[in-house]
Amino acid sequence: MSAVIYYIALPFIYLLSILPFRVLYLVSDGLYVLLYYVLGYRKAVVLQNLQNSFPDKSDAEIKEICKRYYKYLCDLFLETFKTLTISKAKMQKHCYFNPASKAFLDKLAAENKSTILVMGHLGNWEWAGNTVSLQLKQQLYVIYHPISNKYFDWLMYNMRSRFGTKLIKMKNTFRDMLENREELSITAFIADQTPPPDSAYWTTFLNQDTPIFKGTELIARKINYPVVYARVVRVKRGYYEMFVDMLCENPKATKEGEISEMHTRRLEKDIIAQPEVWLWSHRRWKHKRPQQ
Repeated sequence: MSAVIYYIALPFIYLLSILPFRVLYLVSDGLYVLLYYVLGYRKAVVLQNLQNSFPDKSDAEIKEICKRYYKYLCDLFLETFKTLTISKAKMQKHCYFNPASKAFLDKLAAENKSTILVMGHLGNWEWAGNTVSLQLKQQLYVIYHPISNKYFDWLMYNMRSRFGTKLIKMKNTFRDMLENREELSITAFIADQTPPPDSAYWTTFLNQDTPIFKGTELIARKINYPVVYARVVRVKRGYYEMFVDMLCENPKATKEGEISEMHTRRLEKDIIAQPEVWLWSHRRWKHKRPQQ
């Protein structure tokens, strides 16, 4: 059945990918009406997450952020499919480095320093990966969870690797990083996913008890690669600027929880600055902090 759904959907996905941007965003506007007003896709989850994260905002403010989020979610969904056919030149026009950030990463490459890059589901993280692979000397590796539908997993794998990015399954992260140690690389961790509560680092994030994957910090401290933080700012519809700077130059010298706090606080600040472009429909706070 999954194969049938995939092969029915595939021509429509490719059709979307070849649409001019102005037409693509007209489709997105229609999808927004369907998703927000007709289907109400996860609207209760989004509203609850926003209310808990911004307790000082009024109902009207929360509703406005919610609407802007759904408009952005539809854009993001269609922009992701655009990766199937977009040219290298257009990709770099629509998602680009801040010049100082590009110079910073080029300096790390010149010093032959492999790095760990930490970011969240903020802005178009898929396009950000494409731009890193297209513009930097370092080989980009991205940690990922395979999709349960093997056909759509194959499609996403090919989209993400089209411009040279290589993917590492989460369970193989440390092993593969050790195997690739002689290669100049950037390994990207999306740090705002939801880990099992008993093995997580717990902190307060957006006014809520929140579990954080320990893997980013543990691997950074073991392998002692510099850790950089990346944020993807939506400049306007369809255009993103990437900013990258040093988070921790010597992970081995840090205490337990220190790196996790560093990237969590940075992401929190960036979400507050541009809340509509974070993934609010994810059930981020489904676990309760274990009792001590």
